[in-house]
This record gives sequence, C-alpha cells and structure tokens, in this order.
Amino acid sequence: MAAIYSGIHLKLKSPQTPWEDKLKLARFAWISTQCLLPNKEQVLLDWCTHVLTGWYNQKVVFSQNVLEGLWFYLDDLLHSRKLHSLVKQGKTITLRLNMAQLLLERLQEFICADTKSPVGLSTVLSVCQGLLSSPVLSSVFTTKYELMVDLLAKLCSVACRQLQQPVLTEPTMAEAAYQENVTTESLQTLHSNLDSSQIEMIVESSSDQLELEAKKSPKSKGNRSANLFDVLLQVLSCYLSVQRQQANSNRVFTMVINHLIQTLVVLRHLLTSGDFATVHTQLDLHQQLCKDIRLKIDAVLQLALFPPEHLNSYKEELLPGKEDSGKRGGGGAKGPLKPVIAIISKLDAQGYCQPSLHYPVKSITLSLLFKFFLESYGKGRGDSEEAHRMLCFYFFTRLALALDVAVDGHCLTSAKADQSVSVTRGQKPPPNIFSPENWCLALLTVESLLSQALSADIYNVAADRIRHEDVQLNFYRALGKTLLNQAQPSIPAWYRCFKVLLNLNHLILEPNLDQLLSSVWINSECMDSRVERARQLVVCSLFQTYTRLRQLPGLFSELLSVICEPALDHNRPPLLSDSISASLRTCLLDTPPSQGLEVCTLVLESIKGSILPELEREERVAEEMEMEIDGGTHGIGMANELQVAQHRDDASLKLFSLCQLLHVVLFSLKTLDHTSSLPIIRQSQCLMEEIQQVVKDLLHLLKNENMTVKTNANSVQKTPRKGKKKVNLKESESVSESKTGAPWEHKTQEAALLLRYTWVEVDTLFSIHCSKYLSLDSAQTTANKTECCAPILTNIDSIISGEMFPEHLQASCSPVSSLLLKHLALQQMKKVFLDTPSLLEPTNAAVLSRATKFILAESKFRTSPDREQVWDGQIGSVNAGTYLVSHWYLITSHLPLITPYMNGDDVDCLAGSVVSSVLSMQSGGGKDSLSGLTVSVISSQLLQSPVFAELPSLFSATVRFLTQKIIGVLKAAHVPKVCPLRFQFTETRVGKKSFERDTSQPLNIVDKTTIVEDILTSSKTSEVTVLLSDTQRKEIINFVQLLTQLNPDGINPEDISEIFLLLFFTLTSTSSQSDQTAADPPGSGSDVVFLVKLIRILNRLLEGRNFHSVLKHIHGGTLLQAAMSSLLRRSNNIRYQTKCSPDWLDLIKAVQTFISCSVQLIIVRNSSVRLNLDQFGTYLTSKEVTSGQVVAQGSEAVSGKADVGASISSVHLLLASLTTFSQTMSSNLGRSKPMDQTLRQMLIRMTASLGPAVEWILKAQTLSQSVIHPASILGQAFVVEVVIVMLQCELSTLSVEEENNQKNPKLTHMSLYQSFCQQILKEISSAQRPMDFLLSSLHFLSIFYKAVKKVQGENKQGEETKGGKEIDELYMQMLQRVYRLLTVSWLSSNDVCELEPAVEELLQRLVEKSTTDQFNLMLLTISKHLACGPLVTGNYRELLSAVILIKLLSRCQLPEPCSKALWLFIPQILSAMVFLLRSSSQDVSLTRPFTIPTVMSMTTLLRQGEGLIANPHHVILAIGALHFVPLDRLTPFVYQSAFLSVHEALFAIIQCHPQVMLKAAPSFLNVFHRLLTSIMQEGRQRGDGNTGPESDVYLECSRLIERMYSHIATTAESFTTLSAFMVAHYVTELQKVTLRPDIKMHLTEGIYRILDLCMERDIKFLMAGLHMGVREVFNELYSSYTHYHKAQRQGEDKYTV
Repeated sequence: MAAIYSGIHLKLKSPQTPWEDKLKLARFAWISTQCLLPNKEQVLLDWCTHVLTGWYNQKVVFSQNVLEGLWFYLDDLLHSRKLHSLVKQGKTITLRLNMAQLLLERLQEFICADTKSPVGLSTVLSVCQGLLSSPVLSSVFTTKYELMVDLLAKLCSVACRQLQQPVLTEPTMAEAAYQENVTTESLQTLHSNLDSSQIEMIVESSSDQLELEAKKSPKSKGNRSANLFDVLLQVLSCYLSVQRQQANSNRVFTMVINHLIQTLVVLRHLLTSGDFATVHTQLDLHQQLCKDIRLKIDAVLQLALFPPEHLNSYKEELLPGKEDSGKRGGGGAKGPLKPVIAIISKLDAQGYCQPSLHYPVKSITLSLLFKFFLESYGKGRGDSEEAHRMLCFYFFTRLALALDVAVDGHCLTSAKADQSVSVTRGQKPPPNIFSPENWCLALLTVESLLSQALSADIYNVAADRIRHEDVQLNFYRALGKTLLNQAQPSIPAWYRCFKVLLNLNHLILEPNLDQLLSSVWINSECMDSRVERARQLVVCSLFQTYTRLRQLPGLFSELLSVICEPALDHNRPPLLSDSISASLRTCLLDTPPSQGLEVCTLVLESIKGSILPELEREERVAEEMEMEIDGGTHGIGMANELQVAQHRDDASLKLFSLCQLLHVVLFSLKTLDHTSSLPIIRQSQCLMEEIQQVVKDLLHLLKNENMTVKTNANSVQKTPRKGKKKVNLKESESVSESKTGAPWEHKTQEAALLLRYTWVEVDTLFSIHCSKYLSLDSAQTTANKTECCAPILTNIDSIISGEMFPEHLQASCSPVSSLLLKHLALQQMKKVFLDTPSLLEPTNAAVLSRATKFILAESKFRTSPDREQVWDGQIGSVNAGTYLVSHWYLITSHLPLITPYMNGDDVDCLAGSVVSSVLSMQSGGGKDSLSGLTVSVISSQLLQSPVFAELPSLFSATVRFLTQKIIGVLKAAHVPKVCPLRFQFTETRVGKKSFERDTSQPLNIVDKTTIVEDILTSSKTSEVTVLLSDTQRKEIINFVQLLTQLNPDGINPEDISEIFLLLFFTLTSTSSQSDQTAADPPGSGSDVVFLVKLIRILNRLLEGRNFHSVLKHIHGGTLLQAAMSSLLRRSNNIRYQTKCSPDWLDLIKAVQTFISCSVQLIIVRNSSVRLNLDQFGTYLTSKEVTSGQVVAQGSEAVSGKADVGASISSVHLLLASLTTFSQTMSSNLGRSKPMDQTLRQMLIRMTASLGPAVEWILKAQTLSQSVIHPASILGQAFVVEVVIVMLQCELSTLSVEEENNQKNPKLTHMSLYQSFCQQILKEISSAQRPMDFLLSSLHFLSIFYKAVKKVQGENKQGEETKGGKEIDELYMQMLQRVYRLLTVSWLSSNDVCELEPAVEELLQRLVEKSTTDQFNLMLLTISKHLACGPLVTGNYRELLSAVILIKLLSRCQLPEPCSKALWLFIPQILSAMVFLLRSSSQDVSLTRPFTIPTVMSMTTLLRQGEGLIANPHHVILAIGALHFVPLDRLTPFVYQSAFLSVHEALFAIIQCHPQVMLKAAPSFLNVFHRLLTSIMQEGRQRGDGNTGPESDVYLECSRLIERMYSHIATTAESFTTLSAFMVAHYVTELQKVTLRPDIKMHLTEGIYRILDLCMERDIKFLMAGLHMGVREVFNELYSSYTHYHKAQRQGEDKYTV
C-alpha cells in the first residue's frame, strides 16, 4: 500500500492529473497515515500556497469550484489539530511570504468596492484566524513589522466598510454545491469524515483519530460579520505584542501615523458611537467585543504616539523657545520628529472617511489624544512637575485650536509658534463647517479637554502668573471670549464649558462677567430640560464661587448692570427659578451680614438710579406726547406714545425682576438678633428706610399716572369728530387702558406690592428678634395712635379696600398683585396677634373676620379642571394658571391663624375643597406633578400634617364631609324590596363660598339611633339592607383611604360616632350585588379587599381618644357580635381559592386586630365588662354557631349543600376570633381580683370550645364526597398558634388557681398538648417547612416545656421520680431536635438568623430551672460537635449549629451553678472557634455561611464574658483569629457582613476587656489596619461605579472606621506610644490610592482623633521618617488637621470645664 501512495507527490505536480483529482488526492494524503511523504505537512502547505498564488498570477487555470476547494483545504489544514499538535511537539513548519501577500491581496479586494473576489470573506478570515492561532504559523506576519501593519490596516478598513455597509452578500451556489460534492465523494472513496464546527459533525478517522474542521454549510451574515471582528481582535492583540517588541520608537510612530491612525480612529468611532447601534445589532456585534477592540485600539495609539522616548520631541515642538521651524516633521527621515504636527495633519486630512464622519471622528479623537498625553507625560517629580504641566497645557492649546474654533485674540509667545500653529491648522475652514451637529461635537470636545485639564491639575495659578506671564490665563480667557462671542445657548455643553472654566479660575471669566451673565442667565432663551439644568448649574456655580471668595457684592453689581440694560427682546425669561433661588439662599447663609446688606443696597440703588428715573422720564415724555396730540400732530404723537409704552413695559419688567431679587435676598439673610453688632443694625435700619421710600415713590408714580390717564381720557372725549376719525383705534386703546390700566402699570403695581410685602415681613422679623432695632412700622403706629385708635386695623381696611392704588388698578388686579395683597393682609393679622391687648377689643374680631374673608375670596383666575397646574413656589412664576395653587398654598400654610375667624360656611367649603382635591389625586388627576406643588399635593400634605388635628373646626368639617360622601353613596345604592332602608337623614343647607366644589348638595347628619337599630336587625336576621355596585364600593374605598390619613385622636366624639357607625353599618348591612345574584360570585377577591380596608379603618378609629362615645350608642359585646355575624355570613360567599390568597390572610389579621382592640377597650373602660364579654363569648361558643361551623359539616355534606371553601373559610374565621378573644383576655389578667375572676371564667369556656375544634381540624373530614384535611388547608402555623393560645390560657388560669391556694392544678387538654408536642418534634426537621411554622413550633415547645415543668413541680413528692425522667427525656429531645433543625440544608443563613430569637427563647425555658446534670449534658452535647472533622469534609452545618447554640446559650439568664459551669467551659469553646476560623478562612466560599456567624458568636461570648473571662490569653487568641477572616475578592454585601463582624469583635474587646488592651494593642491594631487597608482598596474611585447600593456599603464601612478611631482615642493610655505608627500606616495606604470623597471624609475625621494623641515629638518623627511621597501626603493631612480640626477643638476647649 505504501508503494501505491508514494506517487501522490508526482501526481500533484503532474499536468495530466485533473485539478479535481489533485484536490481529492491532497485531502486523502493529509488524513491518511498510509501516505508516505517526507515532511508531508510542509509539502502539502507549500503545494496549496503555490497553486493559489499561481492562479491569482494567471500561471495556472482551473475552475471556480476548484479555487474555492483549495481555499477550504488550506483553511482545514491551518485549523487541523494534527498540525497544531505537530507544532507543539517542535516540528518545524514554515509558511512562505507569498502566503501573507496572498491574504493581503484578498483583503484588498474586499476593501475596493469595484472589485469582486471569487472567494468569500469568511473563508479568508478563517485562514487568517488559523494562521494567527499559532506563534509558529503567525511568524509569516510577525517577523516583518510592515506586513503586520498592512494586515491590521486592511482588516480595519474591511471592518469600517462592514459597519458602514452592513448588508452582506450570500455565499455563492457554487460554494455550497462544492461542499456537498466534496463531502459525498470523500465518504465514498476515502472512507473518511471531515468535521464541521458549524453543523457539529465531528467524526474521527479510525486510522489517526483526526478531526478536520471543514465548513460544510455557509455561515449567516451575522455570524460572518461577528467572525470578522473576532479576527480583528485577534490581529490587534498580535500586533500589539509585535509593536511592544520594536526597538525603534520613531519607526513605530511613523508606521502608525502613515498607515494606521486614520483607520483606527474611524473604526473606534464606528464601534462606540450610538448612531451605529442598529448596525451593531444587525451584525450581532455584542457590547463586550466592541469594548475589547476599543481598548486594544487605545493601547496601540497610546504606546505608538506617546512613548517615553518621544517626550523630548514633544518638548522641542511644544514649549516656547525650543522650536525650529526649519526642521522636517511627520514622516521625514532626517531631523527630530514633529509629532503634534504629524498627528493633527493626519486627522485634518480629507478622504479617509465619509465627509459626514470627518468632524465627529476628529473631535472625539482629539479628546482621546489629550487623555493619552496626560497619562503618559502628565506626571513629573519635583522640579519637573511644573514643566510637565506646561507641556500638557501647550498640547491642550494645539488640540483646542485643531477644532477649527478660532480662539479670539490668542497668540503663542513667539512667531515660530504662530507659524507652527498655522501649519498645524492649515487653511481656515469654510464658513459652513460648523453645522449645529458640529457645534455640539466641538463644544463636547472642549468640555472634555477642559475637564481633563482640571482633573490633571495642569493649571497652577501662582506659577502661571509668576513664571509664565499668565500664558494659561490668557488662553483660557481667549477661549471663554470665543465661546461668548459664538454663543450656542441651545447646547448643554456650552454651559458646562463655562462651569469648568469657572472651576479652573474665576479670573478667566471675570473680564467678561457681564456678557456671561447676559448670555447664560438674564437673556437666555427658552430651553428644554437638559439645557435648563446645565444653565442652572452654571449660575449656581457662579454663586458658590463668589461666595467662597467673599465677592458676592461684586457679582451682584455686574448682574444688576446686565438687568438694567435694554432687553434684547420684549420678554425676558423668569429671573429666579426654584433651583437658582435655593442655591442663592444657601450662599447667602454663608455670606457675612455686611455683604448681604451690601447686596440689598446695590439692588435698591439700581432701582432708584436706573428704573425709577426711566419710568419718571417716560412719564414726562408721555405728557409731551399728549400735548403734541392736542396740538394736532396726531401721527407723530401716537407713534411716539407707542414707543414710550414699550419703554415703560421694559422698565416695569426690570423693576419687578429687581424687586423679586431683593425679596429672595432679604428672605435669605440671617435675621438680626440681640447679638448683632451696632453697625449692622444701623445699616439694616437705613436699608429698611430706603425700601420704604422706594415703595412710596412707586405708589406716588402710579397715582400721578392715574391723574394723567384721567386727563387723557377727558381730552379724548373733547376731541373734534374729524380728529377722532384719524386716530380712533389708538384713542379707543387709550380709553381702555384708562379703565383697566396699562401693562406697565400692572407690573409696577406688582413690584410695589412685592417690595412692600418684603419690607413688612423683614421689618417685623427684625423688631421681634432684635430689641435694638427700631421698627419703622411701629414708629408710625405710635405716632398715629393719637389720631387713630387702631392703626393696624386701618392698614387692614386699606388693603382690603385697595385704597393704596388708583381706582382703575383696583378693579383689575393681576394674579401676582392679588396674591401679594392677601400676603399683606395676613401680615397685618399677624401684627394684631402680636399685640395682645388689641386682641381683647371686640371691634378687632370683625376686622379680622373681614380680612379672613378677603384672603379666602373667590379666585377670578381659575383654570380648566381637566389638568392640574404645577407651581414651583416662586412668586415670579405666579400667573393665571398657577394662581389657584399659590392661593391654596397661602391658605393652607396659615390655617392656624385664619381658621378661628372663618364662619361655618367657609370652614365647610374649605373642608370640601381639601377632600375633593385629594380624591382627584387618588383617581389619577395629580400623579404627574411630582416636581412641584399642586392643589391635590398641598391638600394631601395638609391631611397628613400634625397641625391639621389641632384645627378642630376644620378637622370636624372634613370628617363630616367624608360622612356625607359615604351617605350619598349609600343613598344612591340599590335597596332590596324585602329589606327597605329604614334609617333616615336630617338635612341642612350650606351657603355658597369660594372653595365650595358642589354647593347644591345638602349636608346630611346621621340618625345614630336608627342606624344602630338597622345594625342590630341585620345581625339577628342576616338580611342585607343595601346592595353596592363595584363602582360604589370603589368610591367608599377612596373615602376610607382618605380617612386613614387623618389622626383619629383629633376626631371629636360626635363625629367619630357618626363615621364609625356609618362604616360599621357598611360592614354589617351591605353586600355587593353580585353576592345576591350568583351563588359563586366572580368578584369575591375584590370583596375581601373591600372588607380588609373597611375593617382596618374601623381598627384605626377604635384607637381614637374619643371612641368611648361610640359605646354610648351600642354596647361593646353587641358590636363584636354584629361584626362576627356579618363576617361569618360573608365568609360563606367567599371562594376556597380566595381564602388561600394573601388578601384573605390580611382579612383574618384585620379581624383579629378588631377583636383585640375592642376587648381591650371593654376591659380598660371597666364598665359592664362581664356583660359585654359574656355576650360575645356566648355567641362564639353557642351551640348554634359551633354546630353550624364545625360539627354539622358532615351532615351538610350528606345533603349535598355544603361548600368546602365556605366551610373552611368560616372555620378559619371562627378559630381566629376565638384565639384572639382568649389571648386578649389572658394578657389582661392581674388587673384586679374581680376582673381576674371574670376573665378566668371566660377563658375556661373558651378553652373548652377550642379543644374540640382543634381535635376536629387535626382529623380528616369528609365533605361533599371528598376527603379533606382542614389542618393542611388552614396552614400548620395557624393550627400551632391556636394550640399555643389554648396552652397559654390554661397556664394563665393555672396561675390564678395557685394564687387562690387550690391544690393539684391540672391542664385540661394535656394529652392533646403532649401528642402535639411529639408530632412537632417529629416533623420540625424531617423535611422543608415554612418559616412561620418553624417559628410557631419553637414557640409552642418553649411554652409546653414551661407547662410541663409547672405541672410536675406541683405534683406530690412520690411522683417526682417518674416525672423527673419524663422531663429529662423531653429536655434532651428538644435539645436534639433544635440542633438537628439548625443543621438542615434547606435553611439559608438568613433563615437561621430569623430563627435565632425563637431558639434562644426555647433555650431560656430549658435552662432557667435546669439541674446541674441537665446543663452539663447540654454542654457535653454542644462540645461534642465542635470538632473540625466535618469542616474539612465540607459539611459545616453541624459545626455551625453548635456555634450558634453556644452563642444563644451565653445570652440566657442562667442559675448560678450553671453560669459558673458555662464560663469555665467558655475558654475551651473560644480555642475551638479560633481553630475553626483558621480552617474556614482557607475556603472563601465558607465566608458568608460559616466564618461570619462564627465571628459573631465569638463576639457575643466576648461581650457576655465581661468580667467573667479571667485569663486575658483567651481574648488575645480571639484577636489573633480575626486575622484569618477573608476581606478580599468578596461581593459588596458579603464584604460588608465580614467587615461588620470583625469591627464588632474589635469593639467588644476594646469596650468589655480594656485591661487586655495594655498587652494586646499591637495585635489589635494589626487587625484594625486590615480593615482600614481593605476599605481603602474597595473605596477608591472607580469612574461610574461610585453610586448605587454597593457604594453605600463601602460608605457605611468607612463610618465604622471613623467610629473605631474615636474609640481608640478614648482609650489613649493603651495607644499613646502607637499613635504615630497609626498615622504613618494611614498616610502610607492613602498614598497608594485615590479615595472617593465621601469615604475619605470619614477616614480623615477618624485619623484626626489619632492626631489629637500625637505629641510634638511624634510629628517630628513622622516628618523625618516618612518617605518622600508619603511625607507629602502627611504634610497635606497635617495642614488640614491644623487648619480645620485642631482650631475647632481648641475653640471648644475654651468653654469646656
């Protein structure tokens, strides 16, 4: 056979052999072991490469199928496992260079759009992938750097083409046909399979076990494209390793600049831009792959363009005085490199990408290059640091100028620099280069460059001024000037650029501050939300910056000059938004009082110096115009009059803006008080006088204008008819304005009112808090007392009547004026209240009532009710739409003042408005108003405020309004004919007032006697009085939800009786219409929800202070009986599925709460207790109810009428009621002997009823020919709770019998309890159980053990031996079951923590009266499980169970002998725990389930062992164990748990064992420093990862570090000698990381406490001993400590005794 196959090589070379046969022979030769060819693999690879090269060089000719087959064959060879295994074994296989050239030429074909390659792209890419998968094969590229560059450039170009043209061609039919033919013939002739990774056909040859990966099916377009980017990532990785190996950095720079940079940056943009996200999805290009490619591109560019060797080249080109314009740049072979010119010229070049992509690619790349430059050259040491900063700055200038944004007035320091810049930038860009999109990109890039410069701290203000002649300052100023001159106010980045410039240095923008304020604030146009946020941030930054500089008056001076300038258009935007006002208020609080008053003075001077003269001048001009009109020059006069009106409107708008600004400033200043200095008081006095004078001037101006208007109107009336024909339109407008007032008059009126209101408020506040301040208003009042007995009342009357303004302005007040008048009226009312004697005068009440009516006056500015208006709280934003909200806010915020003077009608209407607005919000009308105030939001906040309950009249009116609404629903409901509605309503009329929503409806008052009769009748007959529809029930639920917001203690006795009885009637005497029309109602789920909400509001009313008034109309027992009767009736209509829902369980809990509160109220009132309890108890235990719900179900099943769901529901409800009734009575035992006697008798009856019921539900029952298990349906936890209540009731009665000296007390149902206990012990750990069942079971075991102990303790002496054995057995059974429960695998760590309180309660019962033998047996059981064997095998739960039990045992109250035994045993336990911690720390997966609970248990032992652990060695051992707790590679929440456990252990040691710290301080600090180091590592800055829940975890840990530092500082005697070392460790770790600011703040505050312990010699030691970098960190820390913390502490020490 060898002879046969030895001629294959000759046949492959023979021209007579057909090419199809050659290809088959080559495939056979590769896979067959019988083919004997010397160096077969090399021969076949060379043959295939030679043939393909010959075909493309047109030296050989064969068909397209053969060509494709050769490419697939080559692909199979390169991916063959056989070839790769041979390479790994060291066999030499080389590829010719023509292979690389062949691949590069094919890739070039795919780049050219006009060339069509005969081979698919996926095949060529797969060949490239096979070549690069092995270092030996990839050497054909890697050994020649130029080939690697060419390969990367071509692949990047192909990728860019794919991303910009995602539609790929399908594989040719010939490709698919060829694959099928090859497969068939190979299987028939060569008996071998070729495997395919695409269709997962992997068949191994029997001869050599080869696997060949032939692509038998063409790939889809998406997979092919994804394959392209996978190969691209592989090529980038390979190229990056080759680039790092190049020794000549100039060569790398040149190759990258000339061949790679353009395609790389275009590809990077296409991968990262959101505009191509759809293309990524079409190409199946996932986000992680894009990120990996982007990172590789970044690495290539940074390493090639900014290597350390090129630093000098950049210095020579960038720094002034080092440039040589005669040198060659870029890719020149001679002279030094000109890297910046080369880079920017390549980015400026045209043609390497589409024109629409050129500027986006360029702008984004410039920002990226600056980032790389800062990372490579931005950091220097010592003297070189400043030089590096300047180098970065000059590179920044080149990049900024490369954006084609001409920087106004910028020039470099030399002509050579100018020349290089011009070379860099080339010709001036065409005028249309900056489309809106390009402007946005340019501004985003400028913002990014500035932000990076700010973060890198390249601008040192002092060094720039002293040594560099303000070169940076001048450039930044020129840049800011350019941004202002070419303003782009619709782009958010434009505003952010100014914010960064302001953070760099406020002096940059100060020369153009007026232009900045005008552009970004005063004259800014209307914007969207993003632009508005950016604008507000800039304004707030201005306030904050100038506040820190203590130059706020200077800022306001510029601001006022801008405001007083002529407006650019007619309407300026509002001056103060909510956020700007809030920022201004905050800044003014940090401003010295003198500067705040100076700001106010500047505003007033602007009003007096600019606005008032302009208004007065226009008034004189207007008079001259009137004279011209009278003289006959009508046309000229009217045109001038129109111009005058425009000037007046502009001046009035400025006036209002300034008054609003003054209002905000004055309301934000700190008020004067008794500690204020005399100059400040005098300055304030003068300011208030000036404000008062301005108000008078404005009022005088309006009155004078009124006289002019009247004269004008008269002259118009006297004008001859001919004149009127010419100017009739203007004259009619003039007459109209004379009646209603011109716009400027209204605006001036608003400004005068706002100024007066501000003056009155501030003047009153100053006079209240500062006795040295003389109130101007008070002085006037004192002077006028001789003329008027009540000047304040006169002021109120003048405000109400509007006498202060002309008549034509009184009739047409604007919304702002109307609101301010109400504010003034309120302020005058406050002054009356301050004057106590005047309140006693009877005439004052009438005036105050009139003022209240004026404040509540009906609004003339109502809006459409379809959409609720939103108000931001600013006086300047009040208009016709938002006036209602602002008026409502004014009323609700002053209700305590005005409510006493409101009549009944006003109170009722106000209550109606509150309820109606909240109801509209509940129905969805006000859910879109989260960002501001609306009427519904204000009303809802009013209802929830504690003040509302202090307004009895309004509170009562609100409750009555809700009562009326509920009555209206009941009256509109359907009434069955068999049960007509019997209760009646009395009606009263209410007058129509301002806030009345529906005044046509009468107010109804409940006839309580009649409604009680209806309740009792429904309870006895089980008949329904009212049928409610679903809509009506929803309405009642809305009323109930609103009533829930009210404080029940504020409801008066009459109202609570009405509303409670009405709601109780709804519970007992109503039903849904579906319940009456269908036996199986579909809406039973909604019925349960309705009942739950109804009973919850009844429970809330039960807790009210005045609920006792309800019991005057209906007895407590009757109330409970009626409720239970109704609920049992309704439960028969509730489906079985509904019973299992959470809504049904909520109903059970609500009913239990209702019974508990009612019974508690009956017992506490101590009125007819026996009668009421006996009535309800008799009803629950009566034969009728019991037999109907429990015993007679079998008979109902026989008759076929019983419903399984209804029966179980009724049983559930009845048992819950019985247990709650019994539990409440047992909890009230011990009040008095008569009460105990009554309750004991009731408890005996209840226990007797519960016994049979429990026995019945524990047995299987037959209902409707089906067997059910009631216990499983009701829930195991519920059954256990019922038995617990039974046992508690019997124990309570047993205690009463002991007090009465009754002998031999016994438990009635002891056999039931014993069987129940055995069943629980059997099931508690046998299988997975619900958590509520486990908790109730443990609770039962603890109570049962107590009962057994109690009963056995009362037995006779002869029975002690038998009873003692039973108790010992029960003792061990419980202990073993609890231990087994804690070891089960289905309990999570959180579940175990939830069980710990119940287990601790059980252990307390077991040990509180245990004998020494029993306790020793428990300790022996626990210690037996504290072996390390199970932990090694991975079964840690048995160890964890023992650890938890010993922790809980240490917290129990033990008898003296048991306590001594335990603490003698604890040292052994601590040693075992230390060993366990060492073992568990080797497995990180055990950290959360085992290590942390063990540390917490050890902490508990240390805390409980204060003064009991005699040997300090064991505490030191515990400290050493904390070293082993893992703190690395943990998830944030596991890290928090581990951190907290270690911290709490340290805290327990330092708090409970201070005597140990004298010896263990170093070990203690080692553990603490582990915590400190870990939080510094986890809390370092991580870009966007500094927010969210994980961030809060590390912040909380930093707070714990600060807390521990403070505790260490309080025990200074143990750490005095170590304080310097603690500081040294801190600064050493701090020097390694950059912490988040919030975390650094807490750590810094902590280390300040340690610095307080350091002496002067410690500071000198640290200065001398720390390394250079660490010493700089320490110097910065100590400087801040001295400046902030130490100065504050010394100031506090002055006042410390």
